[in-house]
Order: sequence, then C-alpha cells, then structure tokens
Amino acid sequence: MRKRHLIILIFFSILPGCKKTETTRTSGTDTIENTVYQNSQSYYAFGFSFSKAKKISNLLNPGPDITLVVNNENTVSRLTLQTNNLDPSFYKVGDYQDETSAISAFKSLKTVNASSWQDMADPVNANQVWIYKSGDGYYTKLRIASIINEIRNSLPYGECTFEWVYQPDGSKTFPGK
Repeated sequence: MRKRHLIILIFFSILPGCKKTETTRTSGTDTIENTVYQNSQSYYAFGFSFSKAKKISNLLNPGPDITLVVNNENTVSRLTLQTNNLDPSFYKVGDYQDETSAISAFKSLKTVNASSWQDMADPVNANQVWIYKSGDGYYTKLRIASIINEIRNSLPYGECTFEWVYQPDGSKTFPGK
C-alpha cells in the first residue's frame, strides 16, 4: 500500500513539469488578402501578425502588423502593404527579375541596413524583398512570392503570398533561415 502511494506521489509531482510548451514560429510562407467581412456590429479584414505568426482580425488590439490594400488611385490598381503604427515601417531591398534571384537575395539578407523607410510597401509585386519594422522595433524580412490583383464579384480583389523571417529579439540580425 505504501509503495503504491509513493508511486502515485512521484507521478503527480512529475506531471506538472510535463507541460507542453507552445512555440511560435519565426518564419514561414503565408497569404493575406483584402476581403472585408461583416459581423453583427462591424466590418473587418484579416492581416498578418509576425509576433503571433498568424492571420488576425484588424478588430483585435493589438491588430495585425500588415494588411493588404488594393490601391485604386490611378487607372491601374496596385497592391499595397500597410501598417497601423505611426512610423515609416517599410524598406524595399529590391525588385528582382525572377523568383530565383529574389530567393537568393532574401536568403543572403542577414542584417537590417536600411537608409530610409516608407510609410507603406507600395507597389507590391512578385519577386520583391522588403524589410518591415514594427512599432516596437522588431524586424521582419519579406519576399513577395506571388500576387493576385483582379476584379472578383465586381470588387477589387488582392492577394499576396509572402515568405518571411521574423527577428523575435529586436536585433537587426535575422535568424539563419
């Protein structure tokens, strides 16, 4: 009887140490679009949060780091990545001729060395590499893999697929991805 109590006591003392820890990814390939949804109280869209590594609603606080907008100021619409922080947050590393060149530039980008920041990533096209700086001073590098910019159901529709690497410690050096 004593032996069984001892075994049960050991089991329950070890059990709390066996918690499953959830780790947030710091890189990946994701897609966002400009679709607007409606619930009973408001309209909302989904953007992407790099620190949470997922799409989140712009109704949340804090909201997403980036959202996709179809900019129709001119006769030809273009896609734009925007942010809600009040600082210029985007730096374009470059436009590349093809996917292979863009991937190579993205992989070789190890450190943030930006001279001037823009309020938004505009225009967004495939085979670009951008750096995003959050309002908290965290950096993410982005490679625009593909875009869709068209009319769907009589409305402007935009979609952007991007590869990204987030720097979770706030330094200007990206993890080796």
